[in-house]
Amino acid sequence: MPLLRASPACVRSDAAPAHARAPSQSSRRGANVVRPRAAALAVLAAFAMPVARAELTRIAVHSRVTDERAPGREILRGEFHGEVDPEIAANRIITDLDRAPRNARGRIEYRATFALSRPLAAADASGVLIYRVPNRGRSDVAAAGRDLPAAGAEGHVFVASGWQGDIDAQPELQTIEVPVATGRGGRPLQSVAFARFVDMPAGSRSLPLRAGLGVTVRRPPPASLDTRRAQLFRQRAPDAPLRRIAARDWAFADCRTVPFPGTPDPAQVCLRGGFDPAEAYALRYLARDPRVLGLGFAATRDLVAFLRNERHDADGHDNPVAGLLRWTVALGDSQSGNFLRSFVHLGFNADERTRRVFDGINPHIAARQVPLNVRFGVPGGAAGAFELGSEAALWWARHVDRVRGRGASSLLERCRATDTCPKVLETFGSAEFWNLRMSPNLVGTDARADIPLPAEVRRYYFPGVTHGGSGSGDFALRGDRAMPGILSCTLAPNPNPLAPTLRVLRRALVDWVVSGREPPPSRYPTLAAGDLVAPTATAMGWPGIPGVIAPDGKLNALPDQWVGRGFAYADLSGVPTQLPPRQRGTIVQLVPRVNTDGNESAGVPSVQHLVPIGTYTGWNERATGFEKGRNCELAGGFVPFARSRAERLATGDPRPSLEERYGDHAGFVAQVRATAARQVAEGWLLREDAARVVQQAEDSEVLR
Repeated sequence: MPLLRASPACVRSDAAPAHARAPSQSSRRGANVVRPRAAALAVLAAFAMPVARAELTRIAVHSRVTDERAPGREILRGEFHGEVDPEIAANRIITDLDRAPRNARGRIEYRATFALSRPLAAADASGVLIYRVPNRGRSDVAAAGRDLPAAGAEGHVFVASGWQGDIDAQPELQTIEVPVATGRGGRPLQSVAFARFVDMPAGSRSLPLRAGLGVTVRRPPPASLDTRRAQLFRQRAPDAPLRRIAARDWAFADCRTVPFPGTPDPAQVCLRGGFDPAEAYALRYLARDPRVLGLGFAATRDLVAFLRNERHDADGHDNPVAGLLRWTVALGDSQSGNFLRSFVHLGFNADERTRRVFDGINPHIAARQVPLNVRFGVPGGAAGAFELGSEAALWWARHVDRVRGRGASSLLERCRATDTCPKVLETFGSAEFWNLRMSPNLVGTDARADIPLPAEVRRYYFPGVTHGGSGSGDFALRGDRAMPGILSCTLAPNPNPLAPTLRVLRRALVDWVVSGREPPPSRYPTLAAGDLVAPTATAMGWPGIPGVIAPDGKLNALPDQWVGRGFAYADLSGVPTQLPPRQRGTIVQLVPRVNTDGNESAGVPSVQHLVPIGTYTGWNERATGFEKGRNCELAGGFVPFARSRAERLATGDPRPSLEERYGDHAGFVAQVRATAARQVAEGWLLREDAARVVQQAEDSEVLR
């Protein structure tokens, strides 16, 4: 569908404080005078910033409120419009950009929402912009400061904006509207698309095409409702083949109230007799109207470049943070971290004038690239069956992917060519190995040797944590009460946190960007140190704990997927023609070794990990559903220690009990206090977080 044009009566940013307004006419005239001295040239650069050429064309602030959680700050919300020049080489990588409608200037238009938190007084500004990449549209700039509790952080500008073009617009989400690509003569463009359905409610007669992980996504509509032009498959077990269902036995229809074949509906699939929750279903169909989703990368690039470099847009609307910024840092968690990896890899850290966009990035708990620059891509996936994401370059240094026959590649290849690479601080934990296929990032697809890190990359590993770490960090003997799982898993939820260490590291990233002070040396598991082994109990050194599942079979396998000729695999870009992907084999993956407690040793451990009350795993087991017995998606697990020696001997548990380790509650708290103090002294923990973890130990039930 064509983009809606905003009214010319765009909201002027009278919401901007005086320090953010454009210079006077006399200032502009004076800025055109050539001065010989370097100081005068600096003034020229500051006061004669060029108006955006063919990037962000209009910014509109729709609301401004005081941040109740941070006195002295305000939050602005609005939208921005941009246009991309399809003739610039850096933009040509955007899939289907050449098929998007152009405006009178020959540009491709988009519009997106944004939210911005800034200090009210210019004197309080730190000069740092922190861009929080939304995860499925969600990002809270009001709470963003909690990740950077450093001196001066209250003066940072925090920004989030829409980039995922398949999300329905909602007031609480950051979204983007991108154009639809068309065929010759403006005819609808058609291509193969794919959808998978699993763990549906019992009795389901119809399943929607629009379902996503926590949000409603706009899946491409079928080009025809004739089921003879599509294929619906059923799968009786995760390793079983897909078996085609006869075209007469299903329909693009709503059968919730009307019996099969139901009411024709391009957004739903109906099956005669209903869907069986014990099976999975897959739909291959000819779809129409692909959105140019890759413009989400360009929109992020253009907004940050505008905020950093310009004073006003082409219509004269003020940049709300003009003159406040010197450095830019991007933070992205999980899907958002995948976005940052792809953003840099595809060359978007250079704007259309080849200026650096982000000085530093932190892709956190992110092991893949995001399948955004793909026709009918599904950027909201999570490394599920048949999903794309690990086919691309996964390594920061140049590496030859011989196993898949894809040659040499690197995530930093394009930014090196333009001298626009950011400083990279990569952080992840155990669940990323087990669930998100992290192994090739470290050892390649052949798993034969460590891939070295470039000088501008630091890597830190959080041992024994679930995806994102515990929400509470409590010393909870029954698992993490603050992190209920989406799925039913066999082991208790993992209470091991990573947030306190992440706060220290994100502060270090900002210091690295601003002052050049290098972060601590990387700490992560390596083959050279003997840390990485096969994902089996024997290879890992897993202690046999009676009645407790072993890690064997819990790894999320990495298939070598083929989606057709002409697809740019190393870039995860282009048009898939073979869907579902053809599975050509399985890539070898390694995981961290464990000690006699079953806990990992490499990396930067939390206080809870160093003073354990049980075994913390990055893996778990599905207790129900289609994939019962397999890995429990992103969830880690927890196996508490026995309280006493007698209790552990009665069950045959080989791990020393709590009493054997700590004596009593006071002894446990003393070890937590000493360990927290050591972590503070070594620079891995802030004093306020050390005090919090000691209080959690004192309040815990451990050995009371």
